[in-house]
Amino acid sequence: MTGQREWRIGELARATRVTVRALHHYDRLGLLVPSSRTTGGHRCYTGDDVRRLHTILALRGFGLPLRDIAAALAAGGEDPREILRRQLAETEERIRQAQQVRTSLLGLLSRLDQPKPSQFVTLIEEMVTMSQPLTAEQLEEMDRTRREWASQLSEQELAEMSRKRSEAMAAMTDDEIAEMQRARLMGGTAE
Repeated sequence: MTGQREWRIGELARATRVTVRALHHYDRLGLLVPSSRTTGGHRCYTGDDVRRLHTILALRGFGLPLRDIAAALAAGGEDPREILRRQLAETEERIRQAQQVRTSLLGLLSRLDQPKPSQFVTLIEEMVTMSQPLTAEQLEEMDRTRREWASQLSEQELAEMSRKRSEAMAAMTDDEIAEMQRARLMGGTAE
């Protein structure tokens, strides 16, 4: 595999924020077996291995247990475009939830003189919900609901929604954009 970039396990762990322990575990399970080893026995991963790791992490992010991921990979895996579409849908849902939490926080700040305990309970529920990975069923339901909702919008409403999305992206800092892109690539999970 001359000319192809290889990562040793520590390099891959640092680059992807997946622990060495998780990579060892994936190797033991046969989920991510390194393409080669050095003469000293160190694991070396190729670009194909990195793509497979992305698939594993994406499927984990969708709530699949490792045994189901192993079965999916053994059966030929999923189309990477579909995995990326599902990750995008999950990311958009998390952004929507984060915007709701932001709105709640702004509302609480504006009423800080006498916040009600129920307002804090609602905020806590929203924060906990936002940090939970979505299941495959939730993603499918969310995608179906989004398609139904979008089909009812006029061209002007769709254009306005696109404009607002662009404005939201423009308002994000470079660090926020980089973190969002990292989360998309990693499926929101490190193990």
